Amino acid sequence: MPDHIPNVQLRAWRNEHHLTRAELAQLINQTPTGIRERLAVDEERIRRWEAGEVSWPRTPLRLALEQATGLSPERLGFSQGGRSRLVEARVMPVDALRAEADLYGTMELAQQLQASDVGPGTLEALAEAVDLLCRAYPVVPAATLRDRTQKRLAQVTQLLRGRLTFDQHREVLVITGWLTALLGCVHYDLGEREEAETSRRAAFEMGRQVGHGELMGWAHEMSAWFALVEGRFEDVVKSARMGQAVAGNSSAMVQLTLQEARGLARIGDRREADRALTRGADVLGTLAMPENPDHHFVFDHAKWVFYAASCYTWLADDDRAEEHARETIQMHTRPDGSSNAPMRVADAHIDLGIVHARRGDLDAATEHGAIALDIDRKSLTDLITRAEDLDRLLRQKYRKESATKEFNERLMSLRHGR
Repeated sequence: MPDHIPNVQLRAWRNEHHLTRAELAQLINQTPTGIRERLAVDEERIRRWEAGEVSWPRTPLRLALEQATGLSPERLGFSQGGRSRLVEARVMPVDALRAEADLYGTMELAQQLQASDVGPGTLEALAEAVDLLCRAYPVVPAATLRDRTQKRLAQVTQLLRGRLTFDQHREVLVITGWLTALLGCVHYDLGEREEAETSRRAAFEMGRQVGHGELMGWAHEMSAWFALVEGRFEDVVKSARMGQAVAGNSSAMVQLTLQEARGLARIGDRREADRALTRGADVLGTLAMPENPDHHFVFDHAKWVFYAASCYTWLADDDRAEEHARETIQMHTRPDGSSNAPMRVADAHIDLGIVHARRGDLDAATEHGAIALDIDRKSLTDLITRAEDLDRLLRQKYRKESATKEFNERLMSLRHGR
């Protein structure tokens, strides 16, 4: 179960007043601040507050909550000094690649890999090394991570030719499967589509051989992701549902459900997209808060907010899109202004740009678009796809404006220069 501290005060207030989470959310939205700020608090946000996943909501939410309840945020169990568990980690992602190199640099592990043998602690060390590579994914340049992953994969596969027990062989296959899945992701980020698909299929096959549902689920998720970027939205839904059939109660299941929601949102099926978002939130609520939320194959609780923002943007539900995009930016911005999840923050700014463009605010739309393009992120594939959404909208509504031309030129330069 989650290891964060539940907000019992807020839950107690809601129960005392005989309100459901949905009713409290509506009460907050109908306050003067809620109306002025176009707040779109929903049942899932109330759940996250009560679960203790958010220690200090952003200013408009705090004001509206106080207006709705008559109590200060502190009396409702929120703490300004606390930091959300959504962004905590023992080793920062930027340090993960160095930590992985240090781990592989130990003489014991290096010798055992060279001898194609397994000694005490080897598999545990390998699993830890793979985790570190997966945690480096959000911030390490894709080419750098690809090269490192390929090197490790070549080293680890030597073990499959060594003296292994049945259980050891299974563990090495699982480790190899995760490395292969990660390699497929970075290949795709680099535009190496054929190599990405080859790696994805290999990861699925390794998962199938050992009956590892979560690994197979993530392989299906990669297929859904590829289809989403390539505009094959029916295939997104199909792959996501195939993955859900094998993933079990895991991070992969949540990710697959949210990918289904994104595919449905792209198709324009609002009802089914909302249902998928709710299913994903329900499964997520049963999972423990991850120790390392930056791990690429872990669905951290903050990712639901990020995915919901894009879904609502595609569904033209602008108020909810803006609310979730702003929360995404807030959750992933450190006190010094840097980000622990630059890819999510960039996409959130694109969401905000689209919302402002629809509302007729060209300056705000292009400002958020420019911020997204300026963010230093290791992968450009997703960013360019999302930025093209904003670019099309700007050219439809503001074709003759210089700001539209400038954004289009920047996007074209980024696309051709990646």
